Amino acid sequence: MARRAQTGSSRLSRGLLLLWALLGTGLCHVGAEAEGFGQDARTSPPVAVFNWTAQLVEETYTNITQKCWEFFVDLMRNVTASELCEWKVISRPYSLLQSCLEGWADHLRYGYPNALAEQYIFQSHHRYFHNCTLEHQVYFDPPEDVLLAMIIAPICLIPFLVTLVIWRSKDGKAQP
Repeated sequence: MARRAQTGSSRLSRGLLLLWALLGTGLCHVGAEAEGFGQDARTSPPVAVFNWTAQLVEETYTNITQKCWEFFVDLMRNVTASELCEWKVISRPYSLLQSCLEGWADHLRYGYPNALAEQYIFQSHHRYFHNCTLEHQVYFDPPEDVLLAMIIAPICLIPFLVTLVIWRSKDGKAQP
């Protein structure tokens, strides 16, 4: 009989532990207003309860993004150093990393883009793609003083050339 009482006590403690876990994780709605407990119960200030759901979602997303990163690193092991800057080769692992980060954020309703996802994207660029340069040279606008000189020089040269043509045509001699 003592054994049976111990089993009942064990079930009770497991049930309390489960209830405590559910209340602690926010799965049970503690803040819901109880009907029929009188005016004092409805007007008393709510008990401060920490919302564990947001923290659990963030922790879960952190763990999942770590797995996304590990999968990306594993895929990048198959890419040689000479192929690191070829988009045809790296587009699949890079796209899988991005879709993994974005997909799990959407699934967990965490919000995307977020700081953690950006950290992994920057980390991938820093680790794998920092030596990639463009094949074609990119042209930038010159500094303003050079640009201004390039615009003003032809404008000032035009009146000088027009004056020179008119002055040479007044000579009256036919040019061959």
